[in-house]
Amino acid sequence: MNSEFTVSALADIRNLNIDEADVRAHVIRPRHVLGIVSSKGLEDIVGRPEFQFTFAFDALYRFHAAGFGNALHAVLKDQVAGYVMQLRQHGSTIYTREWQWSKTPLDGSKAWTPGIRMHVASCSKFITAIAMTKLLNDKQMSYDTPIVGFLPTYWGKGPNIDRITFRHLMTHRSGFNNGDKSDSDFAFMKDRVSNGVSSIGGYKYENMNFGLCRILISTILGTISPGVTFNIPFSSNDALWDYVTITSYVQYVRNSVFTPAGISGPTLDQPIPDALAYSSPVVGHGWDSGDLTAVSGGVGWHMSPDDLLAIMGTFRRRGTIMSPGQAQLMLDDGFGIDVQMPTPLGTFYSKSGFWSLEGKQVEQSLLYFLPLDMELVVLANSPIGSPAKFFPEIVTNAYMSNIYSGLSLRQFLQRSGLPISSSVHALIAPDRSVRRMLVG
Repeated sequence: MNSEFTVSALADIRNLNIDEADVRAHVIRPRHVLGIVSSKGLEDIVGRPEFQFTFAFDALYRFHAAGFGNALHAVLKDQVAGYVMQLRQHGSTIYTREWQWSKTPLDGSKAWTPGIRMHVASCSKFITAIAMTKLLNDKQMSYDTPIVGFLPTYWGKGPNIDRITFRHLMTHRSGFNNGDKSDSDFAFMKDRVSNGVSSIGGYKYENMNFGLCRILISTILGTISPGVTFNIPFSSNDALWDYVTITSYVQYVRNSVFTPAGISGPTLDQPIPDALAYSSPVVGHGWDSGDLTAVSGGVGWHMSPDDLLAIMGTFRRRGTIMSPGQAQLMLDDGFGIDVQMPTPLGTFYSKSGFWSLEGKQVEQSLLYFLPLDMELVVLANSPIGSPAKFFPEIVTNAYMSNIYSGLSLRQFLQRSGLPISSSVHALIAPDRSVRRMLVG
């Protein structure tokens, strides 16, 4: 072994403490991440419900928060092991519902609260998207920059890898197509990059799009140079690259996303207090999905509604992660989200997460950026009934069915002190929502 080379290589790792015991214990592909069923984003959506409204003026519509909570509870209460939801407006809680168990009596009797953490599965992609977007903004790098120069130099690069951009990754249009696999460990991604892609631009939801982001964050930060290789006695080159890039990614997310939001508790492993996953109906003990460090970026974060809502509010309006304008652009660009849907109140943006052992014991998460400066998070730790219902559709239906017309056009004109003969013209925003009205 060339000790001088080893020292030089490790010296190229910047702003990161290397723990030899952790490196020795690091496993690139642990057994418990194999054979998992996870979300496929828009591919999970068979159809989208259509809602008919008489008017398209947001000034004439209202949202009934309690009605929404009651409608959602009516569908979920007899169908799940447990769930928790919280709705905030302007950063303040306006509605909370907690139901049944994050851990059933067989596993210790722990009721759901907004402070209970669970693996939020693909909602982790939204966290990674914030981190990736912030870093690109801070470095004044275009989202359309090709990623190839920031991947490990020693990786093989197959056809069209040089054409994939950060935008392609964060919108699932990179061209990677892994079939039904949800894998995003280091060795799997290295192999897929070596194979290349046949085309770019079509939508195909893949966890590895955001798994690659954890590597790219590390190389852009300069924690590790793309050209570094390791030759040390207690780890392989791949394992040390994996350990360094994951550790750098976690450190950056904590410092640049969690700390500005005032939170510190989310982890990639499964602490004892976290919720377990169950079947529906509940049979036997819950499932601990385990430490998901090896597949972080696309999945992995264990978070509570309190955690997610604090991040969402900080991201959207405080300006301490990125400016509100940059945050809105990220949502409009579709980075790390699944759905943009127009409503009479404006556009909402949502992200879902699903992680399951053989489709039986399930962790499900949903986050929504809603009109009227609202944010919503719902977690459930089982399928929604048997056969399982589609969680995002249930929540979206409950929300849409509680948007109602608060005033007729005649009532609006009368309340405004305007003649009934006045003409009303909508000013349409680019997302087709109505931001305000001109009367005259």
